[in-house]
Amino acid sequence: MTEKTIGIINRSLPHGSSAGRESLDLTLAMSAFNESLSIFFIGDGIYQLLKGQSPLDILQKHYQPLFKMLELYDVENRYVCAHSMAVRGVTVDQLIIDVTPLDKAALQLKLAQQVQLLSF
Repeated sequence: MTEKTIGIINRSLPHGSSAGRESLDLTLAMSAFNESLSIFFIGDGIYQLLKGQSPLDILQKHYQPLFKMLELYDVENRYVCAHSMAVRGVTVDQLIIDVTPLDKAALQLKLAQQVQLLSF
């Protein structure tokens, strides 16, 4: 039986809602059952990966260190929208995990290859 390719899209800012944390929790949980899992950071979602955040200053839980668990859970397909990074002046060196930047066409192709997409 072939596994379904599942993509999890992160579009939300890291704080102010629970979407970022819920997306990460779901990704880690699903990785135990599905090896064909990809995680995408698009738009404001790239801010979830930005180094140097201090959410405790705004009384938010600091879930960002859990992104390092993606590698331990074998979530190897980690992508970020290159256009979103350029518009926001963010470089891959400023991110806490290794990701593959994709231009718009490559990103659309990767998203189209997913059987199911979940967006947060």
